[in-house]
Amino acid sequence: MSPGGTGTRTPHDAGEPARTGPTARFLPAADHGRAPNPDDLALAVAGRKLLAGADGRLPRVGELPAGIDWVPVGTLDGVPAWAADAADPEALPGRWRGWRSLAAELPEPHAALAGRALAVVTWRRAHRWCGACRTELTDVPGETARRCPACGLTGFLPLSVAVLVAITRPGRAGGPDELLLVRHAYGPTALWALVAGFVEAGESLEAAAHREVAEEVGLTIGRPTYVDSQPWAMSGPGTLLAGFTATATDPAAEPVVDPRELTEARWFPVDALPAELPPAYSLSRWLVDAAATRYE
Repeated sequence: MSPGGTGTRTPHDAGEPARTGPTARFLPAADHGRAPNPDDLALAVAGRKLLAGADGRLPRVGELPAGIDWVPVGTLDGVPAWAADAADPEALPGRWRGWRSLAAELPEPHAALAGRALAVVTWRRAHRWCGACRTELTDVPGETARRCPACGLTGFLPLSVAVLVAITRPGRAGGPDELLLVRHAYGPTALWALVAGFVEAGESLEAAAHREVAEEVGLTIGRPTYVDSQPWAMSGPGTLLAGFTATATDPAAEPVVDPRELTEARWFPVDALPAELPPAYSLSRWLVDAAATRYE
């Protein structure tokens, strides 16, 4: 899985990423206690794309045609936001954009809201019928959940968690420390990124970090140190990234790649990293930049 993220951050002197830019606050919500108002935020979804206005901002409910079936997804600085599955995308004014392009331009809270809207709409589209008795599901008031009125089966919006691991080792002959970067066999294959993978059921985040490192590059690491997390809609709706740093237990060990996951893995001195790195708004890049900054 290719790592990435939604906001713009820069490393500070503690080695962890610090938030910059607008201070808007996004809060998820499943109920606004009222119907949509014209000034509320509107997030229309078509497939894996979201509707943006001509100026790139998120539109308002009053700017779109009446009769759209809106569902609550959260608030942005206290302003209610609603999402909808667009029945006729061509009938809506604006431009359809992928989440990645929106995340590259919008402030982090706006991108997080867009990612939640994408997750909620995609989940509702795929969970219309009860998997046990085939009855049509109904919404659970106040929760992001759907319940079968016949058998009572309840389903909640799923969350998939993935780990990213920035692995370092001491530099040779007194040189700068080295950071392990990999190229994935799918996704943005030209980028040098970090070892990454999804957490399995029954597995802790730290155990997943150890397993993914062993599986993808054949290395062992010391105890992973948690740094930060980030919602990341590019790996699928409802994905949350958890970022770690770790040190290779054997400084002389070289990576052995799993060809099903990676095409290449290489140690780079932190003062000579390649130019083809993940975008600045991604958690992967924050971890890379933090590693580089720590040894300046």
